[in-house]
Amino acid sequence: MRLSDFDFDLPEDRIALRPAQPRDAARLLVVSQGRDLEGRHVRDLPDLLRAGDVLVVNDTRVIPARLKGIRLREESVVEVDATLHRRLSPNRWTAFMRPGKRLRPGDRVRFGDTDDRACLLGVLDATIKDKMEGGEVTLAFDFAGPDLDAAIAERGAMPLPPYIAAKRAEDARDRSDYQTLFAQHDGSVAAPTAGLHFTPELMSRLAARGVTVQTVTLHVGAGTFLPVKTDVVAEHRMHPEYGEVTAAVAKALNAARAAGGRIVPVGTTSLRLLESATGQDGVVRPFADETAIFITPGYRFRAADLLMTNFHLPKSTLFMLVSAFAGLPRMQAAYAHAVADGYRFYSYGDACLLEPAT
Repeated sequence: MRLSDFDFDLPEDRIALRPAQPRDAARLLVVSQGRDLEGRHVRDLPDLLRAGDVLVVNDTRVIPARLKGIRLREESVVEVDATLHRRLSPNRWTAFMRPGKRLRPGDRVRFGDTDDRACLLGVLDATIKDKMEGGEVTLAFDFAGPDLDAAIAERGAMPLPPYIAAKRAEDARDRSDYQTLFAQHDGSVAAPTAGLHFTPELMSRLAARGVTVQTVTLHVGAGTFLPVKTDVVAEHRMHPEYGEVTAAVAKALNAARAAGGRIVPVGTTSLRLLESATGQDGVVRPFADETAIFITPGYRFRAADLLMTNFHLPKSTLFMLVSAFAGLPRMQAAYAHAVADGYRFYSYGDACLLEPAT
């Protein structure tokens, strides 16, 4: 397939800059097979599911992974911007850095406001150990483990997606807005955004309906925002991300499906991780590894019976994924309807509930 197959027109005013309030007031487009599109709200989710169904949510927590600083090289000083991408060890991260052409291995970088009188914890220095394509580098920080985590938390900003950051600055609200109700394990540099719609009240109503919730962990990397640059879709390579499905969760999901319940991933991150953990026989198995699974039309799904997800970028790997799940013509029609009817797109936008193509 060609990249142009996944393009569509999206007016800029459809990009949501803030989430709905309350979160479950977001709109929800139900995309069924063989039936008309149905406009609902996320708060209606209990009415759209049935007892025995299982929602699978991603409990990763977004870290303030965007860092500003200066590159130090002899007498030369250059302002730099880094977005941490993937942790390699207690003191090493890969990061996307700008301006990439001004950086080289061996450079020292100091992050934060170098003119203040912050305590030692506020000093965040690193050495560029390696430089790869697309502005990606390996950073070796002077701190490691919890000390590094604390320094990043103090110096870093929430890594808002480029399509939001280009329109407004990150602020204090984003520290909570860009974090899901389920966030437990630090490690993501992007939110699993379908999970942003859930509230305690909605969770109570889902439980009363007989819908259960299982948690998995996929630490989302900044690669999720990278554009597909190959015209032939199959030539694109995903960045690996670390995920875990525990033995207890795998057992619960297999039991629910055996009893007739449906598995409903909340977001593409949960779906990608479940597909990585599920064999050709449809059995979910414990998983603790990196995954770089790339799902495009023609993929045979094994782990999901429905999918709840946000509205995604044109020509993105995520729009390819939902097109694989529900069918490209169906998703093209659904997105055209969403644009025309004023649905809000991307991380802080509205959601859809998809039935798989038959």
